[in-house]
Amino acid sequence: MYELTTLPKPSSALGGELKDSSVDGKKGSGSAAIFVARNRFAVLNKTTQLIEVRDTSNSVVKTIKPPVQTNEIFYGGTACLILSSTSTVVLYDIQQQKTLAEINSPPVKYVMWNADNSLVALMSKHTITIANRNFSQHSLIHETIRIKSGAWDDAGVFLYSTLNHVKYCLSQGDHGVISTLDNPVYLTRVKGKTIHCLDRSARPRTITFDPTEYRFKLALLRNNYEEMLYIIKTSTLLGQSIIAYLQQKGFPEIALHFVQDTTTRFELAIECGNLDVAVETAESIDRPDCWERLAQQALKQGNHKIVEKAYQKTKNFDKLSFLYLSTGSADKLLKMQKIADARGNPMSRFHNALYAGDVLSRISVLRDVGMYPLAYLTAKSHGLEELAEEILEAAGLSSADVDDVPSFGQSSRKPPPVINPTSDLIWPSLSTGEGFFDRALASGSLENGIEPSYVNGDASAAAGSMAALDDWARDEETHEEIDPEEGGWDLDAGGEFTASHDNEVEDEAEEQEELGAGATPGISEAEHWVRNSPLAADHVAAGSFETAMRLLYRQLGVVNFEPLKPLFLSIYRSSHVYLSPVASLPPLQLHIRRNPSESSPGRVLPVAARTLQSVRSEFAEGARDVAGNRLSDAQATFRSVLRALLVVVLTSDDEAKQWRDLVTLAREYLLGVSIELERRRVAQEDPDNIRRNLELAAYFTHCQLQPVHLQIALRSAITVFGKANNPAHAARFAQRLLDLRPDARIAATARQRVAAGERNPRNTVEITYDEFTPFEICAASYTPIFKGSPSVQCPYTNAAFLPQYKGLLDPLTELTEIGATASGLPAPW
Repeated sequence: MYELTTLPKPSSALGGELKDSSVDGKKGSGSAAIFVARNRFAVLNKTTQLIEVRDTSNSVVKTIKPPVQTNEIFYGGTACLILSSTSTVVLYDIQQQKTLAEINSPPVKYVMWNADNSLVALMSKHTITIANRNFSQHSLIHETIRIKSGAWDDAGVFLYSTLNHVKYCLSQGDHGVISTLDNPVYLTRVKGKTIHCLDRSARPRTITFDPTEYRFKLALLRNNYEEMLYIIKTSTLLGQSIIAYLQQKGFPEIALHFVQDTTTRFELAIECGNLDVAVETAESIDRPDCWERLAQQALKQGNHKIVEKAYQKTKNFDKLSFLYLSTGSADKLLKMQKIADARGNPMSRFHNALYAGDVLSRISVLRDVGMYPLAYLTAKSHGLEELAEEILEAAGLSSADVDDVPSFGQSSRKPPPVINPTSDLIWPSLSTGEGFFDRALASGSLENGIEPSYVNGDASAAAGSMAALDDWARDEETHEEIDPEEGGWDLDAGGEFTASHDNEVEDEAEEQEELGAGATPGISEAEHWVRNSPLAADHVAAGSFETAMRLLYRQLGVVNFEPLKPLFLSIYRSSHVYLSPVASLPPLQLHIRRNPSESSPGRVLPVAARTLQSVRSEFAEGARDVAGNRLSDAQATFRSVLRALLVVVLTSDDEAKQWRDLVTLAREYLLGVSIELERRRVAQEDPDNIRRNLELAAYFTHCQLQPVHLQIALRSAITVFGKANNPAHAARFAQRLLDLRPDARIAATARQRVAAGERNPRNTVEITYDEFTPFEICAASYTPIFKGSPSVQCPYTNAAFLPQYKGLLDPLTELTEIGATASGLPAPW
């Protein structure tokens, strides 16, 4: 009988006991009993491997066989338990008796839940796994020395102690050191800036620490900009490590406000697209590579004045001439001709004359370099007869010498006329707006003039931050214009020029700016698609490939997107139609919806370009290739099926189940075909390696294929083992073939193989194959992974791999990272 004693709270810091403590000289073994309901608790019987659910009178109500070899049990929520085995941690529902989630982890010794049971820390000897309540998202922290204890603070940050440090870790995996210890301690509670703990003599102690670093990172994670600004202004936290952290996490615009080094400011300004700071720092650095990078960024934003200045600084005359051609700056093109003449560069002179439509200058360049035939043809084709005769005389020729030259007539090869002269309206650029940090640092105070309330991440601070972000989104700013000519050329006399703009052009630009000042574009249809759907397929249809790739990485662990490019483009094109109502205008882009009757912008979605039915048709084609022994084609088809299933739109739980079944079936066919192709390669390139040939033939028969194709695998194995004089193995494959009820002719041959195996139950070649022990096939090495052995999985197909392949690209799909953390597809709505 078990004696019911006072049990520790499930979320207590030490799980109810002191590990590695010298209080009684013994090591604990975790909580013996776990409450799973108000009047029920569970006890693990390690000897019989049974979980006994008892009532308050200590009577057994139910016994449950755990799904894995269990070493410890821990609280997992109401009616749930966390089961710790040698290599995994399982979240198990004892009412439904099913596994809810599973995480690969070393044996867990302690489990700590935070205050609201939204996060849990699974502590092993050298690792800590931070997961949410249903294990759908988790992160792993590894320590080289032993982890002693841990506790949650009120903000959802987990603090833990090692032999000589107290450290923190955030829910997404960031971690660092808080303080150094002289002697080990065991944390019991964290409140504000105080850690309550016990030393090795079980005496209570308190440690005061500075939570600024993880407060800053937590505020950044939660977009609490007001608290971030307060921390930066009132602490000495800011340094190169925090600057690098901000840049690494995708917040260069925030780091830019707190960096003094000119080179670092330039890098951050280019990364976040702040052209004002980029120009300022580029002038201070004044290196050609900086001006080139600034020109590229300014081109992306459409600021041609900064591009012009950068080209002037780097003396990139060819690009500068083309820029003037693009912006219609005819007067500057004429000045570029003079500069090219001063430089003595005939090719540049010719290009500028060509851009400006100056025929006489082109002829002059050709004559200067001695190309009289081309000069003559140019003059002749533009109707300059007198000049053409003059060129003939200079070349020492007469009209009779060129009488066979055809007459081209009047040429119309001229640059297009300039509709609008150079102005800021040629390339409209989007204003970046004044940000929260811009306003706060300019005024020298916080948004509301007071310190943000903070109690380890109080919700009131987060609410203030969201209000500040709303203000940030509403404000806009007009950037100062930069003089493109200031200090740009540094040329000799004759090559200098200054910008000149007509007053009429400036007045026209101001008038157009006033007319367009109140125009605010609405949200596009594609943007609605992105906002309304968590599915990667809908983001691809909207053209938001970047967010689609992020979703595929987070949901299914996809890291290699190059093979998906044709699929993405096909889906995008299928979701739009282009209509040309007037030949002289660009075509209209029409968006195709799958719910055209929907009128609410918050519910519109794009058409489903790929459906389960279309992918099933493609799978059937691959199955026909298997039956026809076209295995290379079948391998390509099944790989294409798995890629297409990534962008299938699911609208119901039934479709989600069918999707998962089709993924599993395509994986098994792709694995089986790959194994058979590898066997044929081994048989051809290394015919002496009979053992490997036989093993691959045997593994092919263990892929979960449809009966008609499994018969093909079994018949192939019977033939291979028969040729190798392994009648015992061949007989077992023949018996499996008979169990599938093949036609009479195949069945008769299989019975002969069974009879031969019974007469001679021996094998000539010994192989590593045990059909009686359950195993999975490693999809990379094509070797067995027997039940209970450590393994990792593909987050998309759930294909099994040996642990050494973790972090590598899945060879089956060529898309996903083996062993990556993934949340899975969202539930259909």
